[in-house]
Amino acid sequence: MKKLINRVEDVVDEMLDGFAAAHADRVRRLEGTQVIVRADAPVRGKVALVSGGGSGHEPAHAGYVGEGMLDAAVAGAVFTSPTPDQVLAAIRAVDGGAGVLLIIKNYTGDVMNFEMAAEMARAEGIRVEQVVVADDVAVENSTFTTGRRGIAGTVLVHKIAGAAAAAGRSLDEVKAVAEKVIASVRSMGMALSPCTVPAAGKPTFELAEDEVEIGIGIHGEPGVRREALRPAREIVAELAAKVLDDLPFQRGDRVVALLNGMGATPLSELYVAYHELRAVLRERGVEAAHSLVGEFMTSLEMAGFSVTLLRLDDELERYFLAPSQAVAFRR
Repeated sequence: MKKLINRVEDVVDEMLDGFAAAHADRVRRLEGTQVIVRADAPVRGKVALVSGGGSGHEPAHAGYVGEGMLDAAVAGAVFTSPTPDQVLAAIRAVDGGAGVLLIIKNYTGDVMNFEMAAEMARAEGIRVEQVVVADDVAVENSTFTTGRRGIAGTVLVHKIAGAAAAAGRSLDEVKAVAEKVIASVRSMGMALSPCTVPAAGKPTFELAEDEVEIGIGIHGEPGVRREALRPAREIVAELAAKVLDDLPFQRGDRVVALLNGMGATPLSELYVAYHELRAVLRERGVEAAHSLVGEFMTSLEMAGFSVTLLRLDDELERYFLAPSQAVAFRR
């Protein structure tokens, strides 16, 4: 294992301290926890948004903390759900009296621990609601889930629900907006190479030089099919078709097109992939009204990418375009 770390057991703590120090004008680390909150939290009278999950997906989730997106992000160990007490600490810290919405990616550990934290917070008199993101069309169930996994589409839930909360919508209204995004977003990914979890010290799976994995998740797990490397055009076309057919997206739809790097793919290759994605969308009569290309939901140093499409209506587009001061999503 060749990584820029000190001790394996200190990776998450040192990462969070570094993140909080680097962006102290917008966030702070909640003392004694693995929680990053807005520097001005709690914001009185505003619905608060809390998300999180295992570390290793940077800039998710702490990168999306800031005005216009999340109020708090909770970090677990690498690829491991945060514990209920950590989530509860986040809820307590950001509740400004208007309630708290938990945005959970659909992994068994995350769902269980966030739900436990929600119950504990409700017992303290804090109003808490939750939504579960399950945008990955690659599999119906996986090693880590019952139902589809939550992957890069989660970032768009953060953005749009965050804007709704910033606009002063009520907890029920913000939840409804988040649920609309979840119903309208689909994703699928692939890997050129695996990643190495620091505590394990070895790649999560082996790939020959000329092989790729189609349908990977974000926890270093292999995909649904291994095959020989093909031109980018063919791989993008397969992923995009699976995403487009699933909702299904219709001719005339306007979408946010998100081309997400998995952690170790050069931007040049991501733009090659995006060029191909735009060609597929044009052929299907779907308009890419807004584009995002870069690393938004990674899997350590895995190489590869995922395709996410969000079908827009006027409300979702307005909130997507609203200002954000989150560290990794400034608009």
